[in-house]
Amino acid sequence: MTFRITGLDPAPFRQLHALSDAALAARNVRRVRVEEKPGAPCRISLADAEIGEHVLLLNHEHLPAETPYRQQGPIFVRETDHRFDARDAMPPALAIRLLSLRGFDDEAMMIEADVVEGADAPALIERFFENTSVAYIHAHYARRGCFAALIER
Repeated sequence: MTFRITGLDPAPFRQLHALSDAALAARNVRRVRVEEKPGAPCRISLADAEIGEHVLLLNHEHLPAETPYRQQGPIFVRETDHRFDARDAMPPALAIRLLSLRGFDDEAMMIEADVVEGADAPALIERFFENTSVAYIHAHYARRGCFAALIER
């Protein structure tokens, strides 16, 4: 069974990169200089930002559904249009981290959940998708709990 992992669409974040730090702060967004790698996994490219690079740290609603599982949380985004989009491949930032995978049905209700090392995630993804009720999977970085990426059939 194949799966597809995609980073976030860069379009909603483009205008933020041009704003001053004060204008960002008014929107509860912070410009952060990356001090270590790995340390700032971009949710667009699904790769860690480089040391010295500036990224934006902001709150993002990644599951806007009207269910008890509605979710938002902090994410890093780089100034990039390179959106990760691949089939049957683990992106660099996910492959090196402990992940929490959460499978949702068509009504945005969580019906599967487990924790796995990123390099071993493809087997768990396949197992989740064997359940025909799983419409999509959200990957989260398990240690911090932050949203990482969308996984689809």
